[in-house]
Amino acid sequence: MRSILSFVTAVLNRTTPPPKPEQIEIIEVPLPPSLDNTTEGACTPAINPRRTGCIAPTGLNSGNFMPDGLHVTASVTFVGAPASPDPASVYSGLQFILLKADGTTFPNGDTWKCISCSVPDANKVGSTELGEYPQTFRDGTKAMSGVNIINCGMAQLTSENCTPNKTYIYPIRLSNEANDDGSGPGFPLRELRLHPDDVHLTFNTFAETSSGLGEVGFFGRLQFNETGSRYDLINVTILNPPELVRPIIAEGKQLTVNRSAITIGELRGLTGTGKEVVYVGYPYESCNIDLFAVSLATGAVRRITAHPEYADPIGVSPDDKWQVVLDTRGSGRLMFLSGLRSVPPITDLVTVTASSSVRNNGNRRFFEPYLLDYEGDRSEYFGQKINAAGNGSPGSINDPNWNAGADPRWSLDGTRVVYFQWLAIPPACGGSNSLLCETSPYADGREERVMIATFTNRKPLPIKSVAEAPDDIPWGTKYVPGMTLTAAEITVPAGEYTLQGNLFGYADVSITLNNANTALQTVSVAYHQFSDDGINFVAGYENVTLTPVNITLNRWDWFSNITSTGPVSGTKVTSSDGFHMEIDEVWNFFEANGTLTTTIDGVSYRQPCNYC
Repeated sequence: MRSILSFVTAVLNRTTPPPKPEQIEIIEVPLPPSLDNTTEGACTPAINPRRTGCIAPTGLNSGNFMPDGLHVTASVTFVGAPASPDPASVYSGLQFILLKADGTTFPNGDTWKCISCSVPDANKVGSTELGEYPQTFRDGTKAMSGVNIINCGMAQLTSENCTPNKTYIYPIRLSNEANDDGSGPGFPLRELRLHPDDVHLTFNTFAETSSGLGEVGFFGRLQFNETGSRYDLINVTILNPPELVRPIIAEGKQLTVNRSAITIGELRGLTGTGKEVVYVGYPYESCNIDLFAVSLATGAVRRITAHPEYADPIGVSPDDKWQVVLDTRGSGRLMFLSGLRSVPPITDLVTVTASSSVRNNGNRRFFEPYLLDYEGDRSEYFGQKINAAGNGSPGSINDPNWNAGADPRWSLDGTRVVYFQWLAIPPACGGSNSLLCETSPYADGREERVMIATFTNRKPLPIKSVAEAPDDIPWGTKYVPGMTLTAAEITVPAGEYTLQGNLFGYADVSITLNNANTALQTVSVAYHQFSDDGINFVAGYENVTLTPVNITLNRWDWFSNITSTGPVSGTKVTSSDGFHMEIDEVWNFFEANGTLTTTIDGVSYRQPCNYC
């Protein structure tokens, strides 16, 4: 990959030398016993003598470190509990737990403590499922899980004083009606991430576009509503400019690529100081899905990742100097789409969903954790794989059948990162799939695990409080309850255009709409020695037609014959009958007819097999 990507220096124009590789030690965090049996009472004393629950082999999500650095949060699904009134009956369903991260145990001898299991019904009125992205507040007395806040009053969640009767689970609510009386469920929220000031958070919600499903990102303030026994989101901003500055601008018959545009496709959270939000944005170069950051104060955009594989989950260190990204780099998963560099993101007007949906095979992820410094990918620096030191054997820390799930999280002293992994299971392996299934190496058959990476030569950062962020985001759009939400669409009027290379050549671009004239359908580009950097030159053509099947399922008919010359030579070519792909952006099962192959310096990257 080094020779393939060495020319990125000119594209990124960054000169800071890359950091030296660090020494990293990885340990696994003990979990409750796993049980592949949901029958009532199946979690017997023989399996868990302390009768504090068994968890399903799947369904785990780890979160962040507690402020003390000795515990991490997680959500798990307890199964096999006995019937009530047995005291162990409370260990049932999706719950929020703490895990010991230092090799010690809680007073009862367990390495975990279930915070939500025995909370009385009266203490959790209106709360919803305690699911994804469990996170703690910096004061250690509160946590967020799913769309809820868990509060233990003045007691630390880790302490023996945090008992079920003192614990409350409050829903988080965003008003969605102009004259909202607070009685309804409010606006549906997803992917919530806390700001380090413990006052604000970011979140997403789904919204329809003219061609399918999109998302809208928000920033808002939490306010406790004592009367409603909930947390309200107030002073909320939609993280899209009122006058959308588009990444592809049409002026007359000329097209321009504007790479400083704020294009938040999916909001992924905040940096360690909370000064920027991080997000998956419109491609910088064709078919390359990357992470970006934008300043809440100024709207200045910077690119974090540039590797042609797919990046999505990210955790930024408390001082903003480092980030861990979960990326498919090294897997070759998306190289058939994105391996040819320096191609401008024009066909991406209709292919972004295609490029982003190939990253998974159903529940199988191809994510691995990589450490990057502040400036991110550049030149021949594409980060340090955190779990590279294993021998690749079944169950080892770098076993390729174990892939990371969102999100990696830093300790407040900047010396450790916690992440979790899932083992590939059918149908993502076995049968017609080229990947053979692997038996769990654990005696209890668990298929998920929590890992902690320690950067052993780092000095701990001083743990500082974070100044409260202002409510106002000057480049955003104020959210008003009752307003109609639509995802920001990257679109260009139908027509014939010319795109000039920044330094040489040009491209002829043709854009057509669907029969109803409601959405982009076909983008065709002919490149004539096109070059933005004066080093790499693109010639040939690409033609892509998008046909929505339903709100999440799309079909692409793709014809490509592109050549790139320069320090690296490559081609991107479809078979004579074209490349025809269908994929559902929710389920991510790849299915295609025909071929699309990218060849770089003689190395060919082909599409994965169907459902592989």
